[in-house]
Amino acid sequence: MDREDQPMAIDEPSCVLVVGGSDSSGGAGMARDIETIAALGGRTCVAVTAVTVQTHHAVRQVETLDADLVAAQMRAALEANPVASIKIGMLATAAIVSAVASVLRDHPHLPVVIDPVLVSSSGGILLAGDAVESLKYDLLPLCNLVTPNLPELAVLIGALRPAQTDDEAIAQARLLLFGHNAVLVKGGHAAGVQSTDLLVHADGTVVRFEAPRLSAGMRGTGCMLASAIATHLASSRTLAESVGLAKDHVFGKLLSRAAG
Repeated sequence: MDREDQPMAIDEPSCVLVVGGSDSSGGAGMARDIETIAALGGRTCVAVTAVTVQTHHAVRQVETLDADLVAAQMRAALEANPVASIKIGMLATAAIVSAVASVLRDHPHLPVVIDPVLVSSSGGILLAGDAVESLKYDLLPLCNLVTPNLPELAVLIGALRPAQTDDEAIAQARLLLFGHNAVLVKGGHAAGVQSTDLLVHADGTVVRFEAPRLSAGMRGTGCMLASAIATHLASSRTLAESVGLAKDHVFGKLLSRAAG
């Protein structure tokens, strides 16, 4: 065989597998995930769960993909790339939740960060009501970190209202712990001059991450945070280190937006 006919060995860096929906506006979803991972020096492979028609103000249409196709995308991405972590966003249906869980069970060594996307920032429903229980009991136990905001946390545990204090948020987060994972409660929907995120571990420890609350708004900050955490986990950083660095990244983006 001639040398030019031999397959080339490609030494690719580790990458993050992103599972989620597209956003035609580019403000959230996979567009924000890929942008964030690239900004941090990572690579991305993807499994698309849904195609959404969105502006920055409204979700106009959602078309979900077949659950088997989502699982097939994930398996192909894992086969083709040195995946070092997985970030999960919009899942849309109970069938897709179950399909994603089936793939994760075959790769228990990979760290998984899930941003439990229930509604868009404009109020569009992005997860079917009958999928919430499947998400909670079939998928979350397979994930290393869950990153709900306060309203999402309330929905996931069946609370009547979002937590009003840090102690309430911690108590609610503990209802989502499944023995080995952690919950990062995002404080963006809270009040006060400081925006506090609470990393609640299964062993009972809580780590606080604080930053000044900024008036600047930006779509896709939840996607950005979870993707940044997954990127740092892919570089073998600890969970607390990854969360701290990711929060700094998001804060820097918001600060730039406020200054601009």
